[in-house]
Amino acid sequence: MNTKTRNTIWESLFWIILIAGIYMSFGVFNTGVESLRIGLIAGITALLFAEKKKKKIMSKNNGNETMAALSNHIYTGAMAFLKREYKILSIFVIIVALLIATFLSIKTSICFLCGAFCSALAGFIGMTVSTKSNSRTAHAAGKSLNKAFRIAFNGGVVMGMTVVGLGLFGLTLLYLIFKDYDIINGFALGASSIALFARVGGGIFTKAADVGADLVGKVEAGIPEDDYRNPAVIADNVGDNVGDVAGMGADLFESYVGSIIAAITLGALCLNLMGAFLPIVIASIGIFSSIIAVYFVRTKENGNPMYSLQIGTTGAMLLVLAGSFGFIRHWFPPQMGGNGIFFALLIGIVAGTLIGYLTEYFTSYNFNPVKNIAKSTETGTATTVISGLDVGMLSTFFPMVIISIATISSFLVIGGMDNYILGVYGISIAAVGMLSTVGMVVAVDAYGPISDNAGGIAQMANLDKEIRERTDRLDSVGNTTAAIGKGFAIGSAALTSLALLCAYATVVNLTDIDILNPFVTSGILFGASLPFLFCSLTMGAVGRAAGKMVNEVRRQFKANPEIMTGNAQPDYKKCVDISTKAAIFEMLLPGILAIGAPLVVGLGTAALTDKTLGAQALGGMLMGAIATGVCLAIMMANTGGAWDNAKKYIEEGHFGGKGSAQHAASVVGDTIGDPFKDTSGPSLNILIKLMTIVSLVCATLFIA
Repeated sequence: MNTKTRNTIWESLFWIILIAGIYMSFGVFNTGVESLRIGLIAGITALLFAEKKKKKIMSKNNGNETMAALSNHIYTGAMAFLKREYKILSIFVIIVALLIATFLSIKTSICFLCGAFCSALAGFIGMTVSTKSNSRTAHAAGKSLNKAFRIAFNGGVVMGMTVVGLGLFGLTLLYLIFKDYDIINGFALGASSIALFARVGGGIFTKAADVGADLVGKVEAGIPEDDYRNPAVIADNVGDNVGDVAGMGADLFESYVGSIIAAITLGALCLNLMGAFLPIVIASIGIFSSIIAVYFVRTKENGNPMYSLQIGTTGAMLLVLAGSFGFIRHWFPPQMGGNGIFFALLIGIVAGTLIGYLTEYFTSYNFNPVKNIAKSTETGTATTVISGLDVGMLSTFFPMVIISIATISSFLVIGGMDNYILGVYGISIAAVGMLSTVGMVVAVDAYGPISDNAGGIAQMANLDKEIRERTDRLDSVGNTTAAIGKGFAIGSAALTSLALLCAYATVVNLTDIDILNPFVTSGILFGASLPFLFCSLTMGAVGRAAGKMVNEVRRQFKANPEIMTGNAQPDYKKCVDISTKAAIFEMLLPGILAIGAPLVVGLGTAALTDKTLGAQALGGMLMGAIATGVCLAIMMANTGGAWDNAKKYIEEGHFGGKGSAQHAASVVGDTIGDPFKDTSGPSLNILIKLMTIVSLVCATLFIA
């Protein structure tokens, strides 16, 4: 049986299972536990769809011998990093699981292990497929833009569907087994723990390689970005996958699971079983909608891939709204608040969309903010840095206004001040709504590093100019989707953290927090300082690792001059090893900070006063951390993205073009922005979510 026949049989089997699953899931119209079958079916369907896309990608040609070898270098480096990272994380996970079993419960410990395993597995699958898709994308670019675009996007789809499939299936299964929302909080804690290390470790890895490759290769040696002569080039390409595939996937896996758990916790308290099961139903509809929307994404030779991706994302959102409306109205007629619940869902989806568009405006070179940064390079490096910080700080205001409006609106449309718990349930539903299409969002984001790698392979393999032009078009779209993905991740982290904070306050019986109490005030101030300490640790880690990378690249150029003539191959493995060791070592302290801070504040205050005040002080700490963490994350992510695209705008021939003094200034700005947008900024999402989920899981320790 040939490959084409096997793929046809597999695709037919998938559609049979999908149709049967949707038919069976109509049992969700019942309001009992049996309605949760839709969560299991949707999760399995997502995983089958991911496997279907994986098989389709693997059936494609991976190019000539040089292309295959370069792709294998990237794959080997990525797997080496994951192997060493997961070895360290397995020790950490086992220790934490034992502590949870000792101080909380064995069941919660089991859920913690399952959450950590699912998050790690999603990262492994996504990384495997993304590093196998790059050369296939480059080869397909020799035939048409659409063929290359489809392979890169399908590689992202595998990651997206794996994230939502493992997340929803694992969560639903554990709920059916234990039937206790307090216990399944451990699943979110496990996911958060892996996410933090994946994001921090991945960010340190990728930026150490990127900074080293840029400073020595582009600035000092004057060679192109993806030149095979640069010893750090393979580590740089590995880092794209480590940071923006495994890291972003773990980030949104955590948000996805956390938002559902917060809604389950609050829904069980105010609307019993139906309120607890509704977020699982919405997430299931989101999976089916994302699968359908995948087929909307395609482009023509002269088309705009960005437009195609936007059609897919918008289509998924509209399908979620249409599908959810009927279920919500059936479970909650207007007299039971059904309209309010639907509007809360709508508010979350609209807020996520607006934050994405704002991120694009402030980071894309199609708009004035980035063009102004590019213009500032005419007066030197200092003005380039000042202009970038100006844009980043300004870009913080508008998303925060949207998040604030979304929080208040989703609170008021259901319960409001007349029914506080029902109101905060509305906030959690808005978070679920924002993340309902996360399968598509991750697919669009993971498309970026695949197309970036494809462009690098096309450059290193010296492919035809037409092929490189096509991969460059895909890569330029990938830069924008990466920035939008980071903006979406930050927005969803803010709403998810607020929902988890409300769930924590409800569980520990806090109806209000006295901010004039000195313990609470100190908690707020301490929490507000944590994101800055966290960024200091991660930025310092990138600086130290990048310094080692710069010295290694310089050493290789000096020790073997034939590298620059193309007669000798650089030692790529040495550079990959430097990034790997730095990432593994440097990620530990930020992780300990995120997990330990809530326990120190909550238990420490309780020991000095009482448990009620300890719970309040911890609530204050979380409020301070969320407020400054979200602002700082938006500022850093958008500043870095704007500097990056200002450099690309100049490289396209504006303001002097490549090799000019303006280009050199933009490279410095981009280099400073690298750890802003790919390490510290995105990692703050997980910091605030992890601290809130630690507080929720350990809530029983703070109950008077």
